[in-house]
Amino acid sequence: MSTQRVETPENMGVRGTISLRWAFMLITTLFFMWGVSYGLLDVLNKHFQETLNVTKAQSGLLQAAYFGAYFIVALPAGYFMQRHGYKAGILAGLSLYAIGALLFVPAAMVNDFSVFLFALFVLACGLGCLETAANPYATVLGDPNGAERRLNLAQSFNGLGQFVGPMIGGSLFFTQASQDAAQDSVKITYVVIACVVIAIALLFKRTALPDIRESASQHIQQPGATLWQQKHFVGGVIAQFFYVAAQVGVGAFFINYATEHWHGVTNQSAAYMLSVAMICFMLGRFFSTWLLGRVKPAAMLAAYALINIVLCAVVMLGAGDVSVVALIAIFFFMSTMFPTIFAMGVKNLGESTKQASSFMIMAIVGGAIMPYFMGLISDHISTAVAYSLPLLCFVVVLAYALRQRKHS
Repeated sequence: MSTQRVETPENMGVRGTISLRWAFMLITTLFFMWGVSYGLLDVLNKHFQETLNVTKAQSGLLQAAYFGAYFIVALPAGYFMQRHGYKAGILAGLSLYAIGALLFVPAAMVNDFSVFLFALFVLACGLGCLETAANPYATVLGDPNGAERRLNLAQSFNGLGQFVGPMIGGSLFFTQASQDAAQDSVKITYVVIACVVIAIALLFKRTALPDIRESASQHIQQPGATLWQQKHFVGGVIAQFFYVAAQVGVGAFFINYATEHWHGVTNQSAAYMLSVAMICFMLGRFFSTWLLGRVKPAAMLAAYALINIVLCAVVMLGAGDVSVVALIAIFFFMSTMFPTIFAMGVKNLGESTKQASSFMIMAIVGGAIMPYFMGLISDHISTAVAYSLPLLCFVVVLAYALRQRKHS
């Protein structure tokens, strides 16, 4: 019986190093593609409020379906990859992504909100597979000491995708004369996305990715402890839950907040402002990748969380365009939180990395819960007051960062 050679970054030569770099470049395309999908999601919130007459709380169900799928699919995806490897997980994710995007065609034909929710759920199941595979894969494609910096670099292209998404949505979803034409633009957009995803899947299918396995020699920080006894991992899952809740909530009602607090801003121009916020998000990731070569990850995470607590307080004041600018600035300092928490949480877990990654991705379910409650507060009090919830989430992130800084 033949045995498969297990590769680790340490036992690969020069050719292997080139292979690692090519694999990392290919993986970054995935980060970009799910960034586009997420960038479009926040525009769809306002679009469906206008075309399907749903409330703010109901539009938050888009995020519930989207990020709820992550919670459901992450653990099965982790077990699947444990048996079949990262490449199989990536291909499964791309397939579901394309199917979900194509389901927007029948959803637009019947023009029913629940059908759109189902299409987004299927699409997000694919993204959950991709994130469960790509995030840990990026951390092991090289020196373990550079895991946080490498993941931040890959996630920078996710930020680029999140910038492109609102630009597409703002250009196409808010300029149509009739409801049917507006839904046609949604349908065409997602068909194009499906075609691009299928092309990427074929490229991955034909590419021999390095079969990196987490080295069994990697020492778990607390020898003999189970995964759930690893304090840095458990704290990371909790922090990730609250961070993603904050990120999704901040973006979900951005267009509503901008149109309510900046005089003369239309839905379309607010969507473009969201793209500006996403540029800040992208630049924040590139800047933070550079900064991580000079500052410890936990220290940077703590500083960014503290700054965002202050910025959320300014947003809650509802001080016109000043508060809108503060809302945009939040994106810059959110930029590094997901990859930094992720990399810190799964660090030095050896063969438990895939399983730990699944739970980290399951924590994204925080994004499914937050928009609904922010929508309720917006409907009954104000959008500005709703931003008190992200503020509390950043307090949790700050606590995790300070604890990790103390133990680093």
